[in-house]
Amino acid sequence: MNQEAIMKRRMVTAIILCIVTIIGMLVFIGLYIDETKRVQETYKAQYHTSLKHVSDDVTSYLSAEGDLEMRYTRLVSDMSNAASFAFLLDGFTEKQIIVNELATCLLKYPEQMRERLEDVKKAVDDMQQELDKGYEEAKEIVDSINKKGN
Repeated sequence: MNQEAIMKRRMVTAIILCIVTIIGMLVFIGLYIDETKRVQETYKAQYHTSLKHVSDDVTSYLSAEGDLEMRYTRLVSDMSNAASFAFLLDGFTEKQIIVNELATCLLKYPEQMRERLEDVKKAVDDMQQELDKGYEEAKEIVDSINKKGN
């Protein structure tokens, strides 16, 4: 065999190896994109589940069922959980800020927030249904809180 035939075989092998590598890369990129989308759907489902728990907790609190302090603590915990899942969602920055502020107000200003729990429930129910007005309502609640008070 001469040198030219050996080089042609090596080039053909290199080209085939390059094509197989590119195909493999495209498959893994596709799998990565699909997995990322699946994980985002899971986070979104968990976010909505947390909002449902918040709504149920507010209903339970307003119905005066059981220990109110424990119910309010559970409400704060579920709202913080929703804020955590909102943080994990892509393209959710503005709404994430509102959810986080609402969770913070529930935690830091319980006396003022207890008076606004019906409004919180309405806002959370609208957020759970993916309505923008729910986030606007939540923003109004947060803005109405006296941050220098208790």
